[in-house]
Amino acid sequence: MNAIMGKIMVVDDVPQNVELLTNMLEAHGYRVFAFIKGELALNAAKKTPPDLFLLDIRMPGLDGYQVCEKLKADPVLTKIPVIFLSALSDLDDKIKAFHAGGVDYITKPFQFEEVLIRVRTHLKIKELQEKLELYNNNLQQQVADQVKEISEAQMSIIFALAKLAEYRDADTGGHLERVQEFCRLLAEALQKDSPYKNQIDDKFITNIFLASPLHDIGKVAIPDRILLKPDKLNDEEFAVMKTHANIGGEYLEEVLTKYPKNAFIKMGVEVARFSHERWDGKGYPLGLSGETIPLSARIMALADVYDALRSKRCYKKPVDHKIAFQVIVDASGTQFDPIIVETFMKIGDAFDKCYRDISN
Repeated sequence: MNAIMGKIMVVDDVPQNVELLTNMLEAHGYRVFAFIKGELALNAAKKTPPDLFLLDIRMPGLDGYQVCEKLKADPVLTKIPVIFLSALSDLDDKIKAFHAGGVDYITKPFQFEEVLIRVRTHLKIKELQEKLELYNNNLQQQVADQVKEISEAQMSIIFALAKLAEYRDADTGGHLERVQEFCRLLAEALQKDSPYKNQIDDKFITNIFLASPLHDIGKVAIPDRILLKPDKLNDEEFAVMKTHANIGGEYLEEVLTKYPKNAFIKMGVEVARFSHERWDGKGYPLGLSGETIPLSARIMALADVYDALRSKRCYKKPVDHKIAFQVIVDASGTQFDPIIVETFMKIGDAFDKCYRDISN
């Protein structure tokens, strides 16, 4: 699917909104199907499925939530991304939209550039997901000498998908590559000498290296005004930010239901959903504590925070290794698993070298 040829279904009961979005999207090369009622859009989508929905919430008859739920219940339409475009701005309305199956939420009045960027992003994600599924469906049919090549192609697609989660922030360059190496360093050291060595085999190390870029994949659904805010988030904004953990986990769990024995995908779910949990139970999204948090997510948590401390962000300046090292050590037993912190202390110089090598 070529993004500039994407088919977009606009559903809004205000004709002016429909006309405005239709004209602007068509000017950028998209084919638009516009409807003022949810029932009409559903019937049309069954005959000609679009690549993406732009869906209002308040409409006569079926409202946007109901339309989305029906789309997600239809096996033919369930994978089509839905972006809600609504004047409702309460946090509860947004959370309800994500629970109904939406992948994004834009508040009216909207800026068309924002709409266009989100349309492009979710069409690209859909394209990559389709490619990934195609590769997975074909994998078992390949002869032995093709398996390695196809596997590498899958990993490239997965990494590209993860890159979409950070492409809007110019300050995160190299982040995914660095956390991959940090996770590998920690896992290898824990395998050699720690109480967790019996839980970590070579496959675990490979999987956490490959799965770690998926840890913040859910951030594709977080609005720029929150994701790129240069100041501290308020309570409402932070509540929206925290939804990325569940959003990313749910994306990957859809894949896991098709391949329940795939350890790599399982680990991807773990790092996406649980890497913001804390050892003391004060994290999110579930408030897990101690060893109830998957080991992969506990490793990922430390790797992610170390890189965040060392890196420039729109809301903070970077710190050097010495300061980042001490912050991690001070958070042992509260934010981080003490055993993992103890291992980190032994290989701190390797973290510093890895950061500098990949960043330069």
